[in-house]
Amino acid sequence: MAGMRLRILLATVTATVAAAASPAAAGPSPLGGTTAIHACSSHVAVESFSDALDKQTYEGTFVGNFSALAVDRDGQIAALSDRSSLFTLRRGSLKPTGVVGLADDKGAALDSEGLVVDRDGTRLVSSETEPSVRRYSRDGKILDSLPVPSALEVAPAGRATSNLTFEGLTLLSGGHRLLAGMEGSLSGDTSGIVRFQTWTRQGRHFSLAAQYGYRTDTGLGVSETTATPDGRLLVLERGFTAGYGNTVRLYLADLRHATDTRRINTLAGQDGVRLARKTLLADLLDCPSLGAQAKQPQPNPLLDNIEGMTITGASHGRLNVLLASDDNQNTAQITRLYSLRVRLPHPAAH
Repeated sequence: MAGMRLRILLATVTATVAAAASPAAAGPSPLGGTTAIHACSSHVAVESFSDALDKQTYEGTFVGNFSALAVDRDGQIAALSDRSSLFTLRRGSLKPTGVVGLADDKGAALDSEGLVVDRDGTRLVSSETEPSVRRYSRDGKILDSLPVPSALEVAPAGRATSNLTFEGLTLLSGGHRLLAGMEGSLSGDTSGIVRFQTWTRQGRHFSLAAQYGYRTDTGLGVSETTATPDGRLLVLERGFTAGYGNTVRLYLADLRHATDTRRINTLAGQDGVRLARKTLLADLLDCPSLGAQAKQPQPNPLLDNIEGMTITGASHGRLNVLLASDDNQNTAQITRLYSLRVRLPHPAAH
């Protein structure tokens, strides 16, 4: 549907995202101002969505399986497939203009899940198989790998569960610290409490730094983490129930005053350990469907398996956010891109 196509104008990283959906009745906006929007909550509105990339190919490569998004230095969108492909999407149309294959140190395919475009144009990519974080050149050559705490490795080497490790990856405000979000809990930690691992920049390399605990909602895991300009984190929590569909919630997390848990063997909600504070911004179930159609049961036909997230513009606490779903190359799922507007609440005093 032409009225539902996503049109994003990204002249720079701070450009605004233009709404492509049919306008709602104008009036006072829950996000401030009188712009016609489609509110999901008092903090989040969905402006538009696009299914234009669903089940497409580019230069013989399947376009989909999107697990992460990032804004490149030229304003274009880097879209990471968890099947070892890194696409460039043209700003404006979001059509593919390039693709680079990725591999591990032995040339094998990756289960790539997190993506950061660093200030020098290199790509930081996390895989949830080992887990790992590797630095790649723009043409897909491995430059080096980051150290990973032994406890975060997949059992039996560590205490992580296969396929539930580094799902999110982001550079924190200022670009001096990198953060990877674990999707699931470590063995021995209370179910629902996951670890956020950080590294500090040492020249062109990164060294292990603080670690934090974060509690997910029951039955959900962390599918993405994205730093906000003010030093906090957008966190996507996601789950799937057969016959019901997806649950996707957007949270704002604050690491200030959270306990450094790297030397704490088990996290069980014990006294003296402060987890990251989180604030619900929106349950995407509550967004208007905008005429979207689902290929499988969904509580809201707009929803699918949302895994990718990046901030495409920011001004005075208001963010333009792009989301992407991972269709798993499955005929019952959809590669869908979403344009959101997000208003951040003021930081709470601790």
